[in-house]
Amino acid sequence: MGYPDQRFDVNLSILFTELPLLERPAAAAAAGFTAVELWWPWIETPTPIRAELDALKKALDDAGTQLVGLNFYAGQLPGPDRGALSVPGSESDRFRENIEVAADFAASVGCTALNALYGNRVEGVDPQVQDALALENLVLAARAADRVGAILLVETLNKPESPLYPLVSAPAAIEVVDKVNAATGLGNAKFLLDLYHLSMNGEDLSQVIKAYAAKTGHVQIADNPGRGAPGTGSLPLERLLDELKDAGYTGWVGLEYKPGDRPSADSFDWLPASARAAG
Repeated sequence: MGYPDQRFDVNLSILFTELPLLERPAAAAAAGFTAVELWWPWIETPTPIRAELDALKKALDDAGTQLVGLNFYAGQLPGPDRGALSVPGSESDRFRENIEVAADFAASVGCTALNALYGNRVEGVDPQVQDALALENLVLAARAADRVGAILLVETLNKPESPLYPLVSAPAAIEVVDKVNAATGLGNAKFLLDLYHLSMNGEDLSQVIKAYAAKTGHVQIADNPGRGAPGTGSLPLERLLDELKDAGYTGWVGLEYKPGDRPSADSFDWLPASARAAG
């Protein structure tokens, strides 16, 4: 048990960001990792030109890294936005334009998990209107994900850092997951369980794991406080990951932490080099 017993991937949208996007897969590989994930890399557009998609695929292939998670278009992230799919108007339209693009790219690189960030509440818009729009768009996204053999992820964020984001508890995200699965009948909507965000919300992490491991499709970690590497805060991450495994979770664990003032490559000393490559 412990860290060497997990399958880790590196989130290249928060680690190795000191490098251009196309150099990050090779940097992750040089650090010993064989799996990576990404937020939607083109924050300005949901529909990048083919050459940009092809260049990213080549960078992943050349590095020998497997993309195991990809966000749909989520607005300005990093930045003020927390998704687009529940935001009426142009942002919802952009999300819809992105659905097939993201799904097709995922298929081209063998990525089987697509994360759909819900989006912030909008002042002056009825939350029920936003939730109805969200369900419409999540159903479309779930169907597209299913078409390419992927799962759809719904993520809880944390209220202190994302005060306008409505899914700030595990039960809130699980409720959305269940609604999407009921609407599609596909069963491919899953919970993205991020131990950092849940801890920031003050949730009982062991209880969340026990209750929702069976509905969890992906896990992400960072320590708390600080959102740094494991060992920089006080979360018992090694024990919690063991609890997830004991509860039946066998999927990926995404490293979604800030490296601090040091280069990203120097932030993995908590994980033995022999445990970084994942089959």
